[in-house]
Amino acid sequence: MAPLRWRPLHEAGSDLAVGFLPLLVMSFVTLRLLELPPVYLVWAVALYAVQAILILRAFPAAPSAVLGEWGGLGPPSRVTLARSALVLPVAAVTLVPGVGGTTGAWLIIVFSTVALVMDGFDGWVARRTACATPFGARFDMELDAFLLLALSVLVWQSGRVDVWVLLIGGLRYLFVAAAWVLPALGGELPPSMRRKVVCVIQGIGLLVALGPIIPVPMAVAVSGVALGSLLYSFGVDSVWLLRRGAGTATPPA
Repeated sequence: MAPLRWRPLHEAGSDLAVGFLPLLVMSFVTLRLLELPPVYLVWAVALYAVQAILILRAFPAAPSAVLGEWGGLGPPSRVTLARSALVLPVAAVTLVPGVGGTTGAWLIIVFSTVALVMDGFDGWVARRTACATPFGARFDMELDAFLLLALSVLVWQSGRVDVWVLLIGGLRYLFVAAAWVLPALGGELPPSMRRKVVCVIQGIGLLVALGPIIPVPMAVAVSGVALGSLLYSFGVDSVWLLRRGAGTATPPA
């Protein structure tokens, strides 16, 4: 494992330090409202530490002409970092056994809904400030994927949907693992509105499935629709990547 480079730590360190404060606040609010054990805070802080390490390792080693005078992570990624103060406390709940009940479900739904709504804001900031970068796009995508994984686990832990619901959050990571066996799957995909719409469907479907007022059969049906659309989307992208590797691809819809 390569050591952390000093420039990323110097450039992004202050943003990561500032971003730690809202993470602590939101985690403490969750701990108090859900009456969680103190170990919950340990898990939340540990998740933030892992995120910080991954950010420093992925941060460009050379100065970015796009960020210019903005410095640090840049405005869009700062918004994404702020979103993580909602996502990581939700994810930490999955690591504390026995959490449930109406209050817990509604708190998770509120945090996750705000995080999903903010997902469009960081893109808007990137366009307004002309600060769109591959690093920022990757950070945004990975945080979205992690939130879907956490929500999938929470739906499964609620007992409302069987273990297959974990595929909604886990399929993306299985896809990455498959690229180790089939390198063509690791290729770059062109932008796709279909992919964005399917991502929104996943988030909405999982939040609906968590809703305490939603009947279990409806939660199962909504989760099934979400998984079906995701399987279709991954199938389209997989076929395109494999055909591109064979030199017979046409752009996916």
